[in-house]
Amino acid sequence: MAKKQRKTAGGTPATTALTAAGAPYTLHAYEHDPAAPSYGEEAAQALGVEPGRVFKTLVAEVDGQLTVAVVPVTGQLDLKALASALGGKRAVMADPAAAERTTGYVRGGISPLGQRRALRTVLDASSSPHATIYVSAGRRGLEVELAPGVLTKLTSATVAPLARP
Repeated sequence: MAKKQRKTAGGTPATTALTAAGAPYTLHAYEHDPAAPSYGEEAAQALGVEPGRVFKTLVAEVDGQLTVAVVPVTGQLDLKALASALGGKRAVMADPAAAERTTGYVRGGISPLGQRRALRTVLDASSSPHATIYVSAGRRGLEVELAPGVLTKLTSATVAPLARP
């Protein structure tokens, strides 16, 4: 069963950043299964949330610059759309070790918030109709629920269509 918490100081760099910004959010913890094939789908199922409201944080390179793409777990990142959203020519998925080193998070727990080095961020436009969405709170088994506008503001994100089915 998912455990709900409200505005807890400390925790992960993501929750620390949210608390420091005074942003409204709710934490949701669940028991992570290391054998789960998809972290995002596991989170949606464990929390009993529509999968279209759970977003995964992916690190890619756009014209050689590390970038964060936040897309629903129900879709895949369209690398051409990501490059286009940032005025770039080419995007490829980042090396996982580089993503972990740069963000300070482990794969499956990378949050768009509280990164060691803040990266350019693009949030998929499918987030806009939702009052709240879920993104990683900085570790496997911990999600943060917040309004898409709050995420956009705190990460200075560009909002653009990025996901394909």
